[in-house]
Amino acid sequence: MEDTDIIAALAALAQPTRLETFRLLVRREPEGMAAGEIARSIGVPQNTMSAHLAVLARAGLVRGERRIRSIVYRADLDRFRAMTLFLLKDCCDGRPEVCGPLIADLAPCCPEKESADG
Repeated sequence: MEDTDIIAALAALAQPTRLETFRLLVRREPEGMAAGEIARSIGVPQNTMSAHLAVLARAGLVRGERRIRSIVYRADLDRFRAMTLFLLKDCCDGRPEVCGPLIADLAPCCPEKESADG
């Protein structure tokens, strides 16, 4: 991942409506949401939401897929993961004393699911 990719993604998320949209789409994975439904959920006009979704899509944070008459948007979790890992690895510079506490703070929010057999 290049610096310009990170800057574009962070800039896209540095606006309240876009950040709220991205967070909503992450919560709605994997089914995603239609653009109109997103606009209604957040309480913004559809044309405004279209502009915000375009910014997020250009930054690689969301993807739209046409389904019949609407476009369903999904968070691009692979891109978000790559961005997060890039920031951790780049900023920590491979120093476990810096990265370790950050990773430990992330672990409690995302516990591993137990397997069906045990």
